[in-house]
Amino acid sequence: MPAAALATIAKARLVQRALAALVVAVPVGMAALVGGTSLLVTHVVETNTACVAASQDIAFTGKASRRVIPTGKGSGAISVPGPDGISLTIDQRQQSIAATYISVGSNLGVPARGIEISLMVALQESGLRMLANPVVPSSLSMPNDGLGYDHDSLGSAQQRPSAGWGSARQLMTPAYDARAFFGGPQGPNHGTPRGLLDVPGWASLGLGAAAQAVQVSAFPELYERWAPAAAALLASVGGQAGLQDCPAPGPSDNSAAPGIPAHLSAARKAILRYAQEGVGGSYIWGGTAFKAWDCSGYVQWVYAQAGIRLPRTEQWQAGRATFTPQPGDLVVQNPDGPNHWAHIGIYAGNGMMYSALNPSAGTLLHPVSWNTGSQYFTVLGQK
Repeated sequence: MPAAALATIAKARLVQRALAALVVAVPVGMAALVGGTSLLVTHVVETNTACVAASQDIAFTGKASRRVIPTGKGSGAISVPGPDGISLTIDQRQQSIAATYISVGSNLGVPARGIEISLMVALQESGLRMLANPVVPSSLSMPNDGLGYDHDSLGSAQQRPSAGWGSARQLMTPAYDARAFFGGPQGPNHGTPRGLLDVPGWASLGLGAAAQAVQVSAFPELYERWAPAAAALLASVGGQAGLQDCPAPGPSDNSAAPGIPAHLSAARKAILRYAQEGVGGSYIWGGTAFKAWDCSGYVQWVYAQAGIRLPRTEQWQAGRATFTPQPGDLVVQNPDGPNHWAHIGIYAGNGMMYSALNPSAGTLLHPVSWNTGSQYFTVLGQK
């Protein structure tokens, strides 16, 4: 929705700077080291088992390889496969933070899949760095690897004191960051905010979806691309054998759009056809033009092509709430007030939805679970 996009666009500028922090050596304290590390939008398959699909390696490295390569004799640095085929150099400080997550997770009995998810988050949010933040002045006097500027986010997982994750001193400690992320019965926050172990069924979620369930990021699609790097770190820094390959990759979230069920009404079929036609469009705040829209602009355009007029915003008000959504119904997400939501899309069935997600991802088919607080509304019949 237009109101939610302002923060998203601001964060996009910060995110773009941080990819360089993983590829180029950046002096401690430079502003380039901020939460979020990629604006790349090539989509990668989510896995549902403790493995890494070969297709993921191809997407990241151009070949089926998860080798960890020393970058120089005696340097202590290693190279791991990163997004878009870029080989990432992980120095000893970054390895130390990765080792902390691995050690804390192991001591808590977290399976390898959960530890891999934690490393994906730390790679995405901070580049495995402890980031102070000028918004929290006390953090500047604490040991840090640079500065982040996302609200009052701190540390390696970029969690916020104001959101209840912990004090500034706690969040500037890698071991605490790891404990807070994993959560569970032994977690410091006792489920509020919830850590990974507090998320029901987290182990059955895709890697990126599980990460998003904890982080609630404006860029949920970015976590998944760190899976190969996290698996390589887990194998190297953690001293474990690499995760086994999946037997076969499944379809990606937005590559093979689901078939339109024959039993649906003509209106629902039309909505899904036009929703698919809009995939690949850009996210433009306040936009309503074809493939240059925001989330509500996209939904309005799709429904209009199917002959259904919706208001420009707050489109759920044109329908009624439903607990048995059908493909073509509205999905509202990210509640930001009573009976009000910051994001809207179109339900595709099977836990998937079409939406203009954010300026980074644009318009795509993605899991409903990428955002929180989902509810459904229908302006159509039940067929």
